[in-house]
Amino acid sequence: MTAEKATAKAVPAAEAWLKLVDSGAYEESWDQAAPMFKDRVQKNDWTNAAQAVREPLGPVAERTVETTRYATELPGAPDGHYVIIQFRTVFANKKNSVETVTPMLTDGGTWRVSGYYIK
Repeated sequence: MTAEKATAKAVPAAEAWLKLVDSGAYEESWDQAAPMFKDRVQKNDWTNAAQAVREPLGPVAERTVETTRYATELPGAPDGHYVIIQFRTVFANKKNSVETVTPMLTDGGTWRVSGYYIK
């Protein structure tokens, strides 16, 4: 798999997943996440943490892809196909944020989010 092909599929998958988080559909975002994500965080814990972190930030005013990096190895994760995507995000209550979303190619051939962080 080429980095370009992986990125072309992973970025839209990440953006679709972020729309769920943006809309407060935290349970559904957990349902749509990669099995590795679900193995590491229980649904209720994800829902509570996502709500606690995201809601004070307010709605997304702007989000743009800043960087992408294709990887087959990541620390603490099984070998596979990953794209680490950094979005420059402007929230209503936080103007300068970086969201890091890491989709992975799952066994079913679908890109699903395996990690999410906000700085």
